[in-house]
Amino acid sequence: MNTIVKQIEKAQPFFKKLSANIYLQAVRDGFISLMPIIIFSSLFILVSAVPNIWGFYWPTNVNDGLMKIYNYSMGVLSLMAAANVARALTKSLNLRLPKINQIPPASVMFASQIAFLLVAVDPFTNKVGLFFTEGYMGTKGLLAAFLVGFIVPNLYYVCFKNHITIKMPDQVPQNISSAFANIIPFALSTSFFGLFDIFFRMATGTNLAAWIIQVLAPLFTAADGYVGLAIIYGAMAFFWFIGIQGPSIVEPAVEAIYLTNVDANMKIVQAGGHATHILSQGTQFFVATLGGTGATLVITYMFALWAKSKELKAVGRASAIPVSFGVNEPILFGAPLILNPVFFIPFIATPILNVWLFKIFVDYLGMNGFVFNLPWTTPGPIGLIMGVRFSIQAVILAVALIVMDGVVYYPFFKAYDMQKVAEEAEEDKAAAENPDSDANVATDAVVATAAGDIPLGLTKDKKALNILVICAGGGTSGILANALNKMAKEKDLPVEAAAAAYGAHSDLLPDMDVTVLAPQMDAMKDSLKQEADHSDVKMITTTGKQYIDLTRHADKALKFIVDKLQNDDDKSEGDTK
Repeated sequence: MNTIVKQIEKAQPFFKKLSANIYLQAVRDGFISLMPIIIFSSLFILVSAVPNIWGFYWPTNVNDGLMKIYNYSMGVLSLMAAANVARALTKSLNLRLPKINQIPPASVMFASQIAFLLVAVDPFTNKVGLFFTEGYMGTKGLLAAFLVGFIVPNLYYVCFKNHITIKMPDQVPQNISSAFANIIPFALSTSFFGLFDIFFRMATGTNLAAWIIQVLAPLFTAADGYVGLAIIYGAMAFFWFIGIQGPSIVEPAVEAIYLTNVDANMKIVQAGGHATHILSQGTQFFVATLGGTGATLVITYMFALWAKSKELKAVGRASAIPVSFGVNEPILFGAPLILNPVFFIPFIATPILNVWLFKIFVDYLGMNGFVFNLPWTTPGPIGLIMGVRFSIQAVILAVALIVMDGVVYYPFFKAYDMQKVAEEAEEDKAAAENPDSDANVATDAVVATAAGDIPLGLTKDKKALNILVICAGGGTSGILANALNKMAKEKDLPVEAAAAAYGAHSDLLPDMDVTVLAPQMDAMKDSLKQEADHSDVKMITTTGKQYIDLTRHADKALKFIVDKLQNDDDKSEGDTK
């Protein structure tokens, strides 16, 4: 098993490069910004539809009002996705351009929305006037939105890189000059898609969004099968196991299918049918990755309740609450589970078995697939039961998943627990024989950094040290930021910390003095370094157990950050001498 893991580690550079691809990042970042819309709209579906299960139906005008909010948000999701993906890609392309020649994100977003409407919306006329159909403005048009979001920023990039813009005299105010600089790339983008749409409809008889759905229909079906599900969720676990945030590679490829399937399931249920589509965000959050990638909910509580190893018991107890809400970095890096040969098989096999069992319940036991999108931090069993619109089958499945995950993980848990117990016995023996050794020096006796030790001279506003912690989903970064803020308030320190999920960090970054990266950001550190340098922000990377230790000890975390800043500053001063 060690040999297999070593061979897998050799492939890390390739997968890290893949994870850092700017187009995958654009899809992922674009969707992170859309999550409030997706969750907000789903709340109205929940309020509208869930009471029907118990025979209660809202008055028609109330239900229409609830559905109006849903249709005016999720119903135009692709239109907003085209703009958001384009904005995210523009951010990456701007890092390749001089600061005095930056592509304006707002102009790119407007051009992308117009381009999307041209290729995805069908116009029609009646006695009243000109109208258009909205069928592909919702989840069905997402793939077309991605294509538009990729192409428009590149057309702008070509224009700005080669100065194909209208240059105004220096006497013209900057805001007016910038508006004229946008005219050529804006006209090029919209004209390109306008002409493309004319010839594409002549050749195919339909719009681009509809054609993509037709062509990829077999792929959608295959992805919902047992083999397709195994590949998708096995790959997600595999990438995480080798230390690369799995969803960052897999999710962009299936995000459109996720949302399309949930929308289709909801319409089937509303029509009184049986919703059978499997792939969805709910399947990922609450079935395949129950407790987090690797289905870590059960193994975490095994550590907390059954481990004889002091270290594993402590890790399990510290991780239990975060993992219950889908934040599983504490157990991934604390145990550790990733790159740990003992857990290679269960870490990858358990998510696959979970989703297969879910499909069996849908295909043969009459349970619906997911019809609602819920926040990923919803506790797994609750998210499962709510997401499939409440049913006795869902309750039975939730229990069955926990039992099955326990059966799969248990032998590997026992083997690792015995291994750690033996290691701890050896350490205790060595400590008894060498009472003055470094191993006996207390590592927790860290003196909190005093206010005078914080290098305010290195900060932007000279008033406070502003820290941004970035992780994959905003879970552990929130834990660390909250701990720093709590300590700063208690000890009256000039420190302010914020947390962000990767993809939602860009608006916060320019106002920060330093950003701390969680270990799962290793694959993105090069692009983040470019962003940080662009905004004159110091970047600090962390390793697995180190980061988890920092989330538990705010005083250590602050000292670690301050030391890094001061050391970097000393180096820069030395380089200038």
